[in-house]
Order: sequence, then structure tokens, then C-alpha cells
Amino acid sequence: MYARGGDRQRYQPVSLVDGDAVALADFYRARGVVEIYVADLDAIAGQPSRDDIVDALIGLGLPLWLDAGITTWQRAQEVINRGAARVVVGLETLSSFEALDVICISVGGQRVAFSLDLRGGEPLGTGGTEGGTGRLKAVPASDRAERQAAVPTSVGEIAARAARSGVGAIIVLDLARVGSGGGLDFDVIAAIRAAAPDVMLLAAGGVRGDQDLARLTAIGCDGALVATALHQGRLSRM
Repeated sequence: MYARGGDRQRYQPVSLVDGDAVALADFYRARGVVEIYVADLDAIAGQPSRDDIVDALIGLGLPLWLDAGITTWQRAQEVINRGAARVVVGLETLSSFEALDVICISVGGQRVAFSLDLRGGEPLGTGGTEGGTGRLKAVPASDRAERQAAVPTSVGEIAARAARSGVGAIIVLDLARVGSGGGLDFDVIAAIRAAAPDVMLLAAGGVRGDQDLARLTAIGCDGALVATALHQGRLSRM
């Protein structure tokens, strides 16, 4: 789907394949793409997962990274067993960093990518506090001050905590920049690189073209998620 600033109500099907996700993946596979990232927006929003589509995408034979609102080790294990290369655990839906710890232990940290979800540079949810927009655990009043003091809130702290969980990759995803073609927040990405220097780092949201990829490389980013730039022809497989 064509994304617009993270406003999922305004996402539009990709006209190239009449909104068929499997056909779209197959289209790019035929043109040399060797790995794909899939966001199951229904599952992320708390609706039933589109496992039928995910299974068909896995059946194409491309290594698949799946973000499907995964919050438990059982669901993460199920996704791996279905054939996904990596499970993506998003800050937006994370219940706690302890849950991330358990997921990494269960399926192996190298099979887990942590999506550090932002909107306009601000974290979406904080993995265990009461505020934010993720599905966060309620904290008893008697424990709240102690718990909140231990919960990371800055992007650097969040990235460092995810790295301690053992994740194999961190994705920096600013939803406000998705589909905008307006570029990335390179300062935020650099801060996350500094906070988690030994974890694979990917950037997402707003990639414009080759110059952005070159700049990401210069600050130590290992890769980028791209969609709109491919659909619009501003990038091709390199």
C-alpha cells in the first residue's frame, strides 16, 4: 500500500498490482529484490492477522521480516515456525521490555528485529509505562514511580535497552515521514547508532534516493526499508 505519514486510514493500494501484496512482492522479486519486510496492519491494530497473505508471501521464497503486532513469545515462535526469517517487535505495540527479553530468548535474538517506532521523532509507547500509544501494561500506583524510573524514554535509551534484550536488528521507523519523500532524521538515527553500536541498524520512513542511502551509510546504518521510492522509480535495486 502507498503510505501517507503513518495515517493508516489514508493508505492507498499500489495501483501497479491493484493492491495485491503477493503480486507486488513477486513483481519486485522478478526484478532482483532478495528480501522483503511486511507490515500486517490489521494485526498491528489489534485485528485478526492476515496469515493467509503472509503464508503466500513466505511461499515466494524470499526471506521475510514480519511486523504483525507481535507481543508474546508464543506468537513470535509461531511466526518463525511458519517460515518468516525474522519477527519484528514494534515499540508501538510492545507491552514491556521484559516481554522483548523473553521473545529473544525463545526464538533467538538474531531472529528478532526491534522496530523503534517514532512519530515526528517522539517514541510511540515506552514499553511498560502508562502513557504512550502502545498496548502498555498498567502499573499499580504503589509501584509506578519505581517502574517509571527504570523505563527508558529517550530514543538512545530505548535502543540501548533493546540491544540488551539481545535483538539482532533495530529498525528506526518514523511514521510521520513514511511515504513523504521528505528525508530522514539523520540526527536521531546517528544517536541510535551511538547508543547501540553493535546491532544491525536499519532506517525507515522518508528515503528519497541514492543520496539518502549514502548518508545513512556514512553514519553507520546497515540498510534501509524502502517502498515509495521504489514504486515511484526514485530507487532501483543496486
